[in-house]
Formats: sequence, structure tokens, C-alpha cells
Amino acid sequence: MMKPLSHIKVLDLTLARAGPTAVRLLADWGAQVTRIEPPAKTASGDLSGARHSPDSQNLHRNKRGLCLNLKAPEGLGVFLKLVAQADVVVENFRRDVKHRLKIDYDSLKKINPKIIYGSISGFGQTGPYSERPGVDQIVQGTSGLMSITGDKNGEPTRVGIAISDTSAGMFLGQGILLALIARDQTGEGQWVHTSLLESMLCKLDFQGARYTMSGDVPARAGNHHPTNSPMGVFEAQDGQVNLAASSNKMFANLCRVISAEALLQDQRFVKAAGRIQHRTDLTAEINSRTCQMSVAELVTKLNDAGCPCGPIYDIGEAFEDEQAQSLKMTRTANHPVLGNIDLIRSPINFAGSAYETSFSRPAPELGEHTDEILIEAGISEDEISALRQAKVI
Repeated sequence: MMKPLSHIKVLDLTLARAGPTAVRLLADWGAQVTRIEPPAKTASGDLSGARHSPDSQNLHRNKRGLCLNLKAPEGLGVFLKLVAQADVVVENFRRDVKHRLKIDYDSLKKINPKIIYGSISGFGQTGPYSERPGVDQIVQGTSGLMSITGDKNGEPTRVGIAISDTSAGMFLGQGILLALIARDQTGEGQWVHTSLLESMLCKLDFQGARYTMSGDVPARAGNHHPTNSPMGVFEAQDGQVNLAASSNKMFANLCRVISAEALLQDQRFVKAAGRIQHRTDLTAEINSRTCQMSVAELVTKLNDAGCPCGPIYDIGEAFEDEQAQSLKMTRTANHPVLGNIDLIRSPINFAGSAYETSFSRPAPELGEHTDEILIEAGISEDEISALRQAKVI
């Protein structure tokens, strides 16, 4: 299958996680991505961990690697030559760095007016926090996410993944795709940017809208839904399950399955508002029945009755589950050092296209494709040799 971005050339200057997440979206769908790193970086190291770590391999698959010293005038000259032939540049430096290196959007659009310049920062390109460094856990706290995560009577809790990094990366990837569509209409590129903070304020979604519309400040609700009941974690004979039965019909079906029909006559639980108001009592009543049934029994019987219910897996169990296996969520990359490694594929599916069993490329070694990239850009072998002697590449 001809991938939809196979005609797009991307220069990847990103570090850590948020920026590489954005570029990975483009690379997975065929974009010709060149990852640019300074020659001084060690072959074993990377801001996302050791170069051969699962994290680094998963972030940087489907890219080629180029070593280039952007601080050297010759290196900047090479970069600008690549920019002239590129469609997209992506960076997540702190705000002043791109200006100091003279690779900001205003500088690059003079070289290529059609260039799309994608940026991710911690707190945004303007405002009183714009110069601050931003990492996921700091933004989880600053965005309010930690205040609604964790046990009701416990302390604010971080989400178990780098959610602000990956969210900002996904939003920037979408923004770049929108800018490419806009360029088809206008013939001009533009600067597309987001931040970890913007992405998390957006991802608060209905919890954020509760405040912006009504002034309601949500609190932690632990493993139970903040505005629906019953919906959350319940005890089983051999573990725990998640179940959702907040509508009148689902609640009736739940009570039937767990032999708790008497709850349907209890005036506290007849209406949805009452089930929320008396959540603690209702949870105790439900737990007294579900704890007499196994996880497998609850999952099967409740889903058959139209009540969503599922087990609470660890990561290994999640990937080995028969549904995840049927979705084929991993794909192989053939690495020259590590051999065949399984990485997590894009969750986007194109109907009618053949399933690919492997990625086009593993994450590149440091500067692995430097010479071939520069030759493609029109730089001669003698010039490449001189650049290498000068430690520019």
C-alpha cells in the first residue's frame, strides 16, 4: 500500500518524548523522516533512555538518522539546504534555543515559504511560564490532572504514563496534518504549536467543562466515575472488575445478574441522582454480592446482560488477552544489533489495506544514514568528507 504521507519529507529535531510522539505519527504513515542529532551525543545515550532501550526504539522507529552540528556555521548551512527540500520541521526545544540556533520559523520560512514548522513546549510559546522547562509530572500537577486522580481520601496521584507528553505529541501530529491540508489550499506553510499544558487542559474534557461552565471544581473519586453510579471497581471472589451500570436499564440488569433485585425497590437507588448521592452505600451493597462471584463469571454474565464489565489486567495480561492478540497490536522491527523486536503499532486502521507484519525501519543508530541523506540532498562526497573532518557531521 502506498502510505498517505510517503511524499512528505520531515526533519526531526525533537528530544525526549512529546516531540518524538508527534513525529512517530508521521513516520508510521510513510513520511520520509530524518532524525537529526548532534555528533557529540554518545552512541549509547538518548534522552528517552539508552538508544537500544524499548522506549527509544518504540519512539524512533521508521526514521533515518543524521548527525549534524547545528551550532557550526557549516552545519547550519547543511540544515538550511535540507529545509529547502523539506515539507515539515518538528522541534521541542525551549523557546530561546531555536532563536539562538537561527532555526526558528521566521528564519526557515525565508528559505522555504511552504515549510510547516511544528513546535511543542512545556507551557506555551507566550505567557509568564513560557521560559520554564516542562516535563510530564510537573504538568500533570499544574494542569489539575493530579487533583482528580487517586483515592478520594488519599493524595493527588500521577497517571501511570507520560500522558501530557503523549497527548501533546498526538495533538501536534494532528496539527501538522491540518497544516498540510491547508497548504494544499493556500500554497503556504505555517507555524503549528502546542504545549504539554494546553494538551492537558484540553484532555480534562468534561471535568474541565464542569469548571468553565458551572464553576464546579471536581475532586478525586478514586476508582469510581465522578458523575455516574454504579461505575467503577468492584470486588470479585478472585480479584476485582470494572463495571458500568449507571442507566436504569443497566442497573436493573446488574441487580438481576448478581441476585440483588431488592436494590431496585430501595428508594435511595431508584433514580440515577440517588445512586450518585448514595454511592458509598450502593457500592457496599454491590460488593457484598459481586464478591461471591468470580471475575470470569462477572465479565461473562454482565456483558451478556448489556452491562460493560472487564477484568483489571497488568500490562502483560493486557497484551496477551485474546482481543489484543486478535487486533495484532505489535509489529516487528528488524534491528541490526537487537535482532527482531516487537514494538507497539499505530492504533489507526485503514480498511482494505493489507496488514503489515513489520516496520520499515528500526530506530536509527547514531548518524546511521548521514552520508546517504546528504548525497540525496546534493552534497558531494568531497564536501561530506570535509564536513566530517571538521566534526560538523
